[in-house]
Amino acid sequence: MITVRKIIAFAGVLFCLMHLPDFAFSQKKIDTAKLQQAGRYYQEREFEKAAVLYKEIFEISGSQHYFVYYLNCLIELSKYDQAEKEIKKEIRRTNKDASLYVQWGALLKQQNRFEEASDKFESALKLGPKYKSDFIQLANSFISKREFEWAEKVYLLGRNSIIDDDFNYELARVYLYQRNYEQMLAEYLELLKKDENNLSRVQSSLRSALRSDVDDSLQGMFRQLVLKSIQAEPGVVAYNRLLIWLFTQEEMYSQALRQTIALDKRSGQEDLTIAALARVAGNNHFYGDAIQAYDYIIEKGVEGVSYYEAQRSKMQLLYQQYILKDEDALSEEQLEERFESTLAVVGENPESVGLLIDFAHFLAFYEDKPDQAVQILEEGRKIPRLQAIQRDFIKNELADISVYKDDLWEAVLLYSQLIEANRDNELGDEVKLKKARLGYFMGNLSWAKALLNVIKAGTSKLVANDALELSLFISNNSNLDTTEIPLQQFARADLYTFRNQGEKAWAVLDSIETNFPRHSLTDDVLFRKAKIKIANGDFQQAAAYLEEIVTNYSYELLADDALFQLAGLYENQLMEKEKAEGLYKKMLVQYPASIYVTKSREKYRELRGDFEDDKETEFFEGGAN
Repeated sequence: MITVRKIIAFAGVLFCLMHLPDFAFSQKKIDTAKLQQAGRYYQEREFEKAAVLYKEIFEISGSQHYFVYYLNCLIELSKYDQAEKEIKKEIRRTNKDASLYVQWGALLKQQNRFEEASDKFESALKLGPKYKSDFIQLANSFISKREFEWAEKVYLLGRNSIIDDDFNYELARVYLYQRNYEQMLAEYLELLKKDENNLSRVQSSLRSALRSDVDDSLQGMFRQLVLKSIQAEPGVVAYNRLLIWLFTQEEMYSQALRQTIALDKRSGQEDLTIAALARVAGNNHFYGDAIQAYDYIIEKGVEGVSYYEAQRSKMQLLYQQYILKDEDALSEEQLEERFESTLAVVGENPESVGLLIDFAHFLAFYEDKPDQAVQILEEGRKIPRLQAIQRDFIKNELADISVYKDDLWEAVLLYSQLIEANRDNELGDEVKLKKARLGYFMGNLSWAKALLNVIKAGTSKLVANDALELSLFISNNSNLDTTEIPLQQFARADLYTFRNQGEKAWAVLDSIETNFPRHSLTDDVLFRKAKIKIANGDFQQAAAYLEEIVTNYSYELLADDALFQLAGLYENQLMEKEKAEGLYKKMLVQYPASIYVTKSREKYRELRGDFEDDKETEFFEGGAN
């Protein structure tokens, strides 16, 4: 929620910025140690000591910044008469600084001298700011004292005083503080009407405002007001774009697409916008809406600027749907036909290499056609104008297919070549991990650990973390045993899983449970079984395996992994949001040192319907512009 504390803190920062030249100049004159000591006293609420130091620092520097701190100390000590005396003295010194009248009025109001306070606030207005910066400075002085109505008056005065500046953005910010959402939105819409280039700025501010809208009252009002504005002034395209943005924020992609298509019907120039909308929808697993957007671009014909991108991206979404067992996914036969027809349309060229690799992977790992996949990749390596990195991505897939075919030493050779050619990039790091994992698959645990130890020290953080995890896993499940057979069998199950041979992996995992009961691998076996069930779309059974880990193996290293995975299943697949919320909370309570704590906290707050304070600062930071 947007809090008064945040508002005051932001206004204080702005006040300091307004006095930056004075502040920067004075830094040379004041004792830094004394300033730090004053700050400590202030934070520790030792206002008597802080007041003495801040008064001295203010008298040396003449900075209003330190005067405000000094004044606050007096107010905290209830020394109202002295505070008022100091304000009057400073007004005489500065020749009636308007912000000092705001301080004076706030001091009087704190003593319930309301009429006198209003007089002082009026005096601040009557001093007559001349420039935009003057109006902003005075308004921020009022905001720092939570006098939002007076800040509004400042900007309305500025609207009548400065030609060509209506202070729409600044007023919208004040109306947000007042929770006057209708007026806030009206100001933003007026800002857009004047110049569509203000769209990103308006979106940034509204995004923060919408975060505080826990009961969706702002969202509904926002939608209705924008729709009315579109009907009243259909020529203002920025209104349509704002509505499209709102629909996207609400994950209402079909409505956003409808609005974007309506714009395209008018201009014929929205292909890039529609393609961007499709990418967002696809990334959020709204595959139907994303595919519909790509279909619209495709139907416009080959002359469109996004035609080939739409063809490639649609095919990748269809493939993703299949992998994730989406209810609308194509069958294997249909998907193979789509790959072939799409590649026939887009052609084999540098832009379609990613699609070619996906097709080969699908043929090998899902249709058990590795030889056909290798043939496609070998032809792909002959495509003219390929970059070296693209050829290496093809070779990487060839190596993976060698693992699938159980030609493991050929895979080792290809991985080694890739590492040599990509010593300083992300692909090289990933392949180093693949090579080490291949040693693990082969049951050569000491060789795998040696490679993993090298990777931990010299690769990207993500790859190094994965290497550390596998290294610890091997160590934890082999050091205490007289035989490595259970771990080697488990590695074989992981190899089958890599090959997408879930039934074979399951059989090996069953045999480990049978032959090595109460082994340290038991929770890992359950975790692997859960993953296989997830891959098969059996989310309920996967949840049962994860529940068993969380309940019976809460002391094991995998416990927090299982808990986070379980919460995700209930949130996204099983659609039991309350249960997911409870599991995320359990992560925070039981595993405070887990790497999943930050994400769990975000998810918990999101499901509970509130937000972290630091997210609110986006609005205030935007307001400083």
